[in-house]
Amino acid sequence: MKAQTLKQQAGEYAAQFVESGMVIGLGTGSTAIFATRRIARRIHGGELRDVIAIPTSLATEADARELGIPLSTLERHPRIDLTIDGADEVDPDFNLIKGGGGALLREKIVAQATERLIIVVDASKLSQQLGANWAVPVEVFPFGWHSQAGFLRDLGAGVVLRKSGADPFQTDQGNIILDCDFGSIADPAGLSQSLKSRAGIAEHGLFIGLARDVIVAGTDGIRHLRK
Repeated sequence: MKAQTLKQQAGEYAAQFVESGMVIGLGTGSTAIFATRRIARRIHGGELRDVIAIPTSLATEADARELGIPLSTLERHPRIDLTIDGADEVDPDFNLIKGGGGALLREKIVAQATERLIIVVDASKLSQQLGANWAVPVEVFPFGWHSQAGFLRDLGAGVVLRKSGADPFQTDQGNIILDCDFGSIADPAGLSQSLKSRAGIAEHGLFIGLARDVIVAGTDGIRHLRK
């Protein structure tokens, strides 16, 4: 079964958990967009009413506007009932690596304001240990970024500056991303704390203890894993 089909199955399955009257977070990426589209169809079909959405990126905001989903901000709605988002890697404790799409800072802000974070993935994103299959995106301020790259190398990472064509990739905040290959990460929470301690790092793609549900689409069907 094609990966795109699996992503669609996971995203559309998760959209059923949105209820009328909810404030929801809309994730970013190739799996979360299927949830967003399904939510829009439910709204326009009259199945959902009074739903307000907080997008996790400018790209998701543009998609949601085009789909006619009512939008708001965290300033107006600081508590989010439910967020549906994707992930690049998921371990057995529901810790995540996110940020492959470059929206990790806003995604984490929304996730931390969310009562119930539902992660949607295809089965290839499951891993016994974070870092085994995916580098950790680290969003850094452009000022002095070579210093942050050196710090990350000292922590044991292979560091690559993410690019868009010939130029550095730029996040919605105007920052840049260093993709950091730590290999399998024995202590994701400890690494998270080390990254948080460094001035110049705006955010990193380790999402520790935030997800409550993981929806996995595989060739054997949909699995709903709960914390």
